[in-house]
Amino acid sequence: MTILAVFRSRAQTLDYVAALKNAGIPASAVATPKEAGVGCGISAKFEENFFARARFFLQKRPYASFSGFMRRTGDKFVYL
Repeated sequence: MTILAVFRSRAQTLDYVAALKNAGIPASAVATPKEAGVGCGISAKFEENFFARARFFLQKRPYASFSGFMRRTGDKFVYL
């Protein structure tokens, strides 16, 4: 299942994607869904089986613009 890490900053999103990739976690920058209610336009996407590791890397960096994690449920995304 797909997980999104939603940020209010494009730069922080891209930094987080790079950190995940450097840790061996397949990740990409994708369009932020409208359900997120934030305006930066991109989020970090990765698969749920990497969620614990991805959350660990989020805690290691001071991402002030982090809004939350979202999961695809049916045809829309919802916050965890």
